Amino acid sequence: MTSDNRTVVVTGIGAFTPLGADAASTWEGLVAGRSGVSLIEDEWAADLPVRIAARTAVDPGEVLPRPLARKLDRSAQFALIAAREAWADAGFTTPATEEGSPIAPERLGAVVASGIGGVTTLLDQYDVLKEKGVRRVSPHTVPMLMPNSPAANVGLEVGARAGVHTPVSACASGAEAIGYAIEMIRTGRADVVVAGGTEAAIHPLPIVAFANMMAMSKNNEHPQAASRPYDKARDGFVLGEGAGVVVLESAEHAAARGARVYCEAVGQGLSSDAHHIAQPEPSGSGVARAIAQLLEATDVDPAEIVHVNAHATSTPQGDTAEIKALRRVLGDHLDHIAVSATKSMTGHLLGGAGGIETVATVLALHHRTAPPTINVDDLDPEVDADIVVGEPRALPAEGRLTALNNSFGFGGHNVVLAFRTV
Repeated sequence: MTSDNRTVVVTGIGAFTPLGADAASTWEGLVAGRSGVSLIEDEWAADLPVRIAARTAVDPGEVLPRPLARKLDRSAQFALIAAREAWADAGFTTPATEEGSPIAPERLGAVVASGIGGVTTLLDQYDVLKEKGVRRVSPHTVPMLMPNSPAANVGLEVGARAGVHTPVSACASGAEAIGYAIEMIRTGRADVVVAGGTEAAIHPLPIVAFANMMAMSKNNEHPQAASRPYDKARDGFVLGEGAGVVVLESAEHAAARGARVYCEAVGQGLSSDAHHIAQPEPSGSGVARAIAQLLEATDVDPAEIVHVNAHATSTPQGDTAEIKALRRVLGDHLDHIAVSATKSMTGHLLGGAGGIETVATVLALHHRTAPPTINVDDLDPEVDADIVVGEPRALPAEGRLTALNNSFGFGGHNVVLAFRTV
């Protein structure tokens, strides 16, 4: 079956984040405005310039069987837990390869991204090699450190044979994975795709490297107040970890099996800045092109957009460039759009950000509620938008609603996803 016009819907969600071990607890934390950031108390962090991060609320070793966890990098552990939740939430009880499954394995795909991959495995096993010798290096090291390890393990878990893919586009990776999955279904390559993003990079080397780039907040004295998108005092992002996964499905396939539908996954807009390896294009022109491409490629009416889950990492340049892009394309419509920056609570999950923020966007439409942005004590006057500050906000109770999820990454990658109520 081939078609460029198949409607794609979200039928399952899963999350493993700094706010909770599943999607429900994560959403509860977002709506409550709870920060998942804390002081890193490990001995290795004592002398680092940045000693704060947003670790997962629950250790994955408490969820996965120990023999399995030992064979997986932390990023793959997160992805597998979130994917299992999303798969069950979509109503699937067995892998597609088992007899009686409502989905043929050849019609099932998996697209799970990571911006950095198994960096903790790589660095830890190198330390083992240096300190304990060649015989002590784990034979699982290569399958654990591969950037495609999370996608591969999710694909094995659900029995995906239509294709298993791993986009790597820095902090836009998770959103790009979901956009790729939408196109797999729309073009007829698959009927169901498990998609999302994951990251586990809370380790001395990435922290020091980001800190030396002046990209991270050094507000070690007040961890929960450190991630402050749009605030005049913002001084960089806070590193987070975790995963967000959704099950995407053709509307026809979902209807045939009587699946519950959260919302429609309308499409994506993609662009690149060609400006700088790490700095955003200050006018937001690249982001604006991604938004405009989304509007041109879909039937999204700007007047129906009621919510944006912004990329908003809490960096001085990035936050304002994104708002400029939204204003350039959406014009006066932006005045009536509730903009949320959930990284104020989760920290920045890098390649996992697009995954968890897609889950948040889907739930915002499902519950018709925009989560708040916390830590905005003094709104930057350059932020020309309606930021949801402090408390959650009810979205319109009636009518068709559309929401955007923005993700951008080092290298100038820009991805904008659109979802709407059904």
